[in-house]
Amino acid sequence: MSSSLLSISKLSVSFGGVKALTDVSLDVPKNSVVGLIGPNGAGKTTVFNCISGLVKSDSGTFAFEGVEREFPKPHELVDLGITRTLQGVGLFNELSVIQNVMVGADKNYKPNFMKELFGLSGKVEAGLKQRAEEALAWVGGSALIDSKPSELSYPDSKRVALARALVINPKLLLLDEPAAGLGQDDIDALASLIKQIKRRCSILIVEHHVDFVREISDTVNVLNFGKLIATGHYDEVKRDPAVIEAYLGHTDNPGENSKLGA
Repeated sequence: MSSSLLSISKLSVSFGGVKALTDVSLDVPKNSVVGLIGPNGAGKTTVFNCISGLVKSDSGTFAFEGVEREFPKPHELVDLGITRTLQGVGLFNELSVIQNVMVGADKNYKPNFMKELFGLSGKVEAGLKQRAEEALAWVGGSALIDSKPSELSYPDSKRVALARALVINPKLLLLDEPAAGLGQDDIDALASLIKQIKRRCSILIVEHHVDFVREISDTVNVLNFGKLIATGHYDEVKRDPAVIEAYLGHTDNPGENSKLGA
């Protein structure tokens, strides 16, 4: 049996006459962290949006747990076991922290009005709440349960958003710039948490903090202008001339490689 959870082959996407992705292939093994890096506009988020059903591909194949199928639609993600965080936190300000996480616990759950319209039972709601509490505990957010998003620090908001993504016990977690806006202490804590999370699921991560990517990733894929230019362990791809060129432009100054952690 293949050890791959997700395999994408020759993915191409265009917007109008502009090629956003051209023949991109990547593989996410089970219980691994795979980094997706590249300069701004390289196509990283477009890959995420194709996996999430938010952008339609022009061509390419999608296989999940060894089964080839069409790229999923957004409403199919929960049943497949795929979840993602956003570049921002995307919390609902009118809901408490626990309610925000419960929203992610069930694709049919909507606080308040869902209960009124469709008779969500107290037993079902209690079950969702328990799962949300467990997810918050997993990310170190138990003390935040009754808070409103407006009362949270930015790192704690990120923590809640991550709990909401984890509450379905996903098989694949898509993290879109989770370290953005965090200080070094919070980035270090996030790195430790991600290493624990990969025991439960696979992770595909888009991130600009290359030191963070180097620490947590088993393999790294590098995009530039919508094309995959390198794949491998971080210490290998950072020395690839095409990767150095993509990040730095042509340079004869080896000291500039510091952007890639050289």
